[in-house]
Amino acid sequence: MKTLFLVRHAKSSRDDPGLSDKERPLNDRGTRDAPKMGARLAKHDVKPDLIVSSPAVRARTTAELIAKKLDYKVKDIVLDERLYAAAPGDVLDVIRELDDKPKCVMVVGHNPELSQLAARLSGKDTDMPTCAVAEFAYDIKSWSLVGRDEPSKVTLHEPRRS
Repeated sequence: MKTLFLVRHAKSSRDDPGLSDKERPLNDRGTRDAPKMGARLAKHDVKPDLIVSSPAVRARTTAELIAKKLDYKVKDIVLDERLYAAAPGDVLDVIRELDDKPKCVMVVGHNPELSQLAARLSGKDTDMPTCAVAEFAYDIKSWSLVGRDEPSKVTLHEPRRS
């Protein structure tokens, strides 16, 4: 059994036009939503074995705020350049290349690729607002099978819904 969480970064700020896209931080709403989403996932006993994030500041900060609520060590978050400015297939490649030891993996990245990948994996049109989490449970032993086998369960957690 493998469980995959696709996490769209929380709401980011565009207040400083001097920052590059990769350096944009979370705005106030983002810094409120990410810990709330982490707390909601913790209530559902989510315990990731691995968190992989885009290195962009807004994604990395989202990953850190959620990780703290899930008792996951921030220093153990893996930053993967392939998750920044990626295509859905690139994100899927990152997932399929994971070592098979972790049972529960969280991938933190960006739109539109995460919504597109969530739609591809679920077979349903999926729109992931900022800080949304798409959860996929698979009856598989290898991450290489994600996207080839159907998930046994799909859940979308949105910050605006309890």
